[in-house]
Amino acid sequence: MDDPKTEQSLFGPRVRLAPSPTGWFHVGTARTALFNYLFACKNGGKFILRIEDTDRQRSKKKYADDILEGLEWLGLNWDEGPKIGGPAGPYFQSERTNIYRKYLQQLLDEGKAYYAFDTPEELEAQKEIMISQGLPPKYSGKYRNFPQATVKQYLKEGKPSVIRFKMPAKVIKFQDIIRGEVTFNLELFGDIVIAKSFREPLYNFVVVIDDYLMKITHVIRGEDHISNTPKQIAIQEALGLPRPIYAHLPMILGEDRSKLSKRHGSTALSDYRKKGYLPQAMINFLALLGWHPKEEREIMSIEELISEFDLKRVQKGGAIFNIKKLDWLNAQYLRRIPLPQLTKKVVEYAKEYFPLKKIGEYDSLRLQKIIEVELPRAKKLSDFITASDIFFQKSLSYPAELLQWKEMKKEEIIEALQDALMIVNKIPGTSFTKETLQIDFYNFINDKESYKKDKGKLLWPLRVALSGKKASPGPFEIAEILEKEETIKRIKQALTKL
Repeated sequence: MDDPKTEQSLFGPRVRLAPSPTGWFHVGTARTALFNYLFACKNGGKFILRIEDTDRQRSKKKYADDILEGLEWLGLNWDEGPKIGGPAGPYFQSERTNIYRKYLQQLLDEGKAYYAFDTPEELEAQKEIMISQGLPPKYSGKYRNFPQATVKQYLKEGKPSVIRFKMPAKVIKFQDIIRGEVTFNLELFGDIVIAKSFREPLYNFVVVIDDYLMKITHVIRGEDHISNTPKQIAIQEALGLPRPIYAHLPMILGEDRSKLSKRHGSTALSDYRKKGYLPQAMINFLALLGWHPKEEREIMSIEELISEFDLKRVQKGGAIFNIKKLDWLNAQYLRRIPLPQLTKKVVEYAKEYFPLKKIGEYDSLRLQKIIEVELPRAKKLSDFITASDIFFQKSLSYPAELLQWKEMKKEEIIEALQDALMIVNKIPGTSFTKETLQIDFYNFINDKESYKKDKGKLLWPLRVALSGKKASPGPFEIAEILEKEETIKRIKQALTKL
C-alpha cells in the first residue's frame, strides 16, 4: 500500500481536525484546530476537516453546524472537508460506513479481530473480578479463540455481538514531537471493541482508516488522546498501514489547574463570540495557550503566528485559560480598529445579539462619540452595548445615595447640582463641547474654595446625575453626547431625588 507520507513529501504535510459533533464546539478543540492550521500554513501543507459522527445517539446536526461556524468565525479555512469537498471525501464519518467494511472484514479474515457475544452483565462481572484482584479492568478474552463453527451459529441466530481487535502482547513505542519517546504496554488494554457491527464501526478503528485514506502525515491533537495512540498504532500495524507522526498538545486548565470545565466559565467557543470577543483576539489568545514565540510578545497577528509557529515550542505542561488575559488582548485589538469601522462592527454585533437595543437607528456620528468615550473601559463588543444605555434612556433609576461624594451632606449635593445647572445653562448650545464644559467648570472650581480643595464635590454628583452609574465616562464627555437640553433635564431629575 502507498505510504501517504512518501506521496505527500513533495507537497507538504497533511493535517486534520476531527471533532465529534456531540456538544458545542469547545475552546480546547478550537486551539487544536488553530495549531493544525498554523502547522499546515507554515509548512505549505493542507488542513483537512473531518466530522467524526459515528456516535449516532449523541451526534447532532446543530453541533456539526456549530463546529463549521466556529472555524469560519476564527478564519481557519480548511482545504478539504464539509461544504467544499475534496478528493478523499466524504468528510462525515457517518457517510463512510461502506469504506470501513472492507478493512473490518480484512481483520476478521486474517484472524486479527473476532466476534464477541458477552452480555453487559457478564462484562460488568468480569470488570469487578479484575478490580477485586488489583488488576486493570480489561476484557478477559473469552471469545478470542472461540470455535468458528459456534461463532457462525451465534451470528446466524442473531445473538448480539461486537467486533473486538486482538491486541498483540507487545510494547508500542512512538516518537511524539512534543513529548519525545512514549511507551505503552498493549497488554494493559486488552482486546478493544472496534465495531458494534459492520454498520457501526467505532472511533479507534475508523480514525485509523480515515487518516490513511486521507493521507494524513501528522496527527496533532490534545493529550487526552495519548492513550488512544498505541491502540491506533496496533491497528495500523495489523492492516499494514503507515504510521503518521504524532504531537499531543497540553491540556487547557482552569486557574485552579484542574481540567477546564463549565465551572470555570464558558467552554463553548460560540459563548465568547456572543459575549463580543473578536476572532483576531481569540486566535492570538489560543495560540499562546501552551505555545510561545522565540521572543516575548503578547500581541501577534495570524501572519506572525504562521511565520513563527513551531511544534517544538509547544510546552508539555497544562496551559492556564486566563480570562483576564483574554479580556486584555481583546481590549488591545478593539483599540486598533479605526473608529468608523469599530462603530460599524458594534452596530452589526448589536443587531445580531441585542436586537431590541435598536442601536443602529441612532446617528452614526453620535454613535462614534459614544464608542470613543467608552473605548478606554471596553474589553469586548458587548461592553459598548451595556454602557451605551446611559445615553439612550429617557430617565435614570438609581439610589440618591449614589450622588454622594465621600462625606458630603444632602445640602452640599443639592448645592453642587444647582451650581452645575447654572454653569450648563450659561453655555450656548452651539458651544456645548467637552472642551468648553471643562474650561467653564474648572474656572468655577478655581473660584470656589470648597471645590478648589476637592473638585469631586462638584464633578461626582454631576457625573452620577448624567449617567446614573458609579462607574462611567467623565461628566464632560457624557454631557457633550447628551447635548445641552438632555444634560439640563438629567441634572433636574437628580435634584428631584433629593
